[in-house]
Amino acid sequence: MNSNSTNPPITSPENTESTVGKRVRNLLIVLAAIALTVALFFGSRTETDTATLTTLAENSTPLEVALSNGKPSLVEFYANWCTSCQLMAKDMGELEQEYAGKVNFVMLNVDNSKWLPEIERYRVDGIPHFVFFGQDGNAIAQAIGEQPRTVMAANLEALAAGEPVPYARATGQISKFKAPVTRKAGSDDPRLHGSQVVN
Repeated sequence: MNSNSTNPPITSPENTESTVGKRVRNLLIVLAAIALTVALFFGSRTETDTATLTTLAENSTPLEVALSNGKPSLVEFYANWCTSCQLMAKDMGELEQEYAGKVNFVMLNVDNSKWLPEIERYRVDGIPHFVFFGQDGNAIAQAIGEQPRTVMAANLEALAAGEPVPYARATGQISKFKAPVTRKAGSDDPRLHGSQVVN
C-alpha cells in the first residue's frame, strides 16, 4: 500500500452537523454585529443633539445682560437629559442664527441650582420652558414643552417687532422637572440659608 495515495474525505453525519452549526453561529454573529452598528448609529445621533444643547448654552447671552441691554429676549429652561429639549435643539440653533442681533437667546440649565430663583419665579415644572421678555426686561409670555418651529418662529418674529406674541400660552410635550430645593415662607434672613432645603 502506498502511503502517498489520497483518499477522498468521508462525509459523515457528524461532519455535516458541525458545518451547519458553524453556519448558524456565523449568521448569529453577523446579525449581532448589524444590531450593534444600528444601536451605535442612533446613539451617536443623541450625543450630537446633546452637544448641540451644550453649544447653544455656551453661546447664549448671560441672563443679566439679556434683561438689561434693551433687546427682547427668549429664555429657555432646559436640561441635557431632556428629550424634548434635544429634539428642539437644531431648530432653536437655526432660529438663533436667524434672529441674531434682534433677540437675545438665554439658556438656563435646570440642573444648576444657581437658577433656582428663576425656576421658582416662572414656575418651571416641565422643560423645555420658554419665557419671552420684552425690550424692558419684563416677562410677556411663556411657552411650555416641545414647540413646532413655526410656533417659535412666529413668537420670535412678533417679539423682535415689539408686537404681542401670538402663541403666548403654547404647550407641548414636556420632560417633567421638580426643583431639588424650594424656599420656605418667611426665610428671607440670609443667616437661615440652611433652612431653605426641604428633605
